Amino acid sequence: MSILVTGGTGFLGRHLIEQLLQKGEKKIKVLTRSFDYELGELGIEQIEGSLLDHDALKRALENVKYVYHLAGRVERDPSSAHLMYELHVDGTRHLLDRIVGTKVKKIVVASTSGTVGVSKFDDYIADDSSPTVEDIVSKWPYYLSKIYAERVCERYIREYNLPIIMMRPTLLLGPGDERKSSTEDVVKFLNGDIPSVPSGGLSFVDVRDVASAFIEAMEVGEAGEHFLLGAQNLTVESFFDELSLLSGKTPPKLHLPQSAAVMGAKVLDSAMRIFGKRASVDPVSVDMSGYYWYIDSKNAEQKLGWNPRSPRLTLRDTIKDIRKRQERDATPPEFGLR
Repeated sequence: MSILVTGGTGFLGRHLIEQLLQKGEKKIKVLTRSFDYELGELGIEQIEGSLLDHDALKRALENVKYVYHLAGRVERDPSSAHLMYELHVDGTRHLLDRIVGTKVKKIVVASTSGTVGVSKFDDYIADDSSPTVEDIVSKWPYYLSKIYAERVCERYIREYNLPIIMMRPTLLLGPGDERKSSTEDVVKFLNGDIPSVPSGGLSFVDVRDVASAFIEAMEVGEAGEHFLLGAQNLTVESFFDELSLLSGKTPPKLHLPQSAAVMGAKVLDSAMRIFGKRASVDPVSVDMSGYYWYIDSKNAEQKLGWNPRSPRLTLRDTIKDIRKRQERDATPPEFGLR
């Protein structure tokens, strides 16, 4: 029997597969839109297709015992809402529909802390019993689509008794984010592209610890459980101070009222679009940074033994990896023989 991973070419997926291989797992499949040479070199079986491709799903689920459903699209642009709903909601529904009646024993699904852990108030800390926050994230399609995806999972647990566990990590940091899907804000800080200090707060976690928690949840988690995964809650200003300490970069000093910051970002974004360009900081990111994304991982601590590494170590490794990639990308390729 095999393990199937969707989203295996992503930031979290690659760390998960690496840890599964380290644990001695030999039979791993990845559902991927196109062949990935790095996974090929690792001997991973790849099924090319999407979550909406019935034939590809059928082939992917043959002789599978465990499923890690990580496929996702991280976007802040509201114009991409339909793509996120198609992947997160319809894709999850199609996958679970195909799993019904198979020999799959457990499904671990990647959700996000943003389904419950967002507030206008700095004293609110969400836990796994907290209600979803549609009223806040309705303007952010990524998080709203993840709420709907969780409801799809809950329906299949209720109606088909599928053994689904939903994982809710906060902002993923650490090495290996080749697409900058999760570490983009750190990149912007290092590049000096953040003009002012947002008023809100965030939570972050090391992608390597999250991958380990997914494996632990597969081993000991029970159907219907949710697990928030975070390492530290802190204000965005304190987050910038930590990045400054570790990188040597001066943090932004300008403090603006949140409404003024969002309005300024919208005006700048509109002006840049006239010339076919994008502003360094988009209005959605500025809007989101005015909220507090604080969570409590006590449930994961008690049931999964959750004990993430030092947040400062995560930030150090993130900065080191980003700088390494920037140096690599800035180096022109060598041609010919020496």
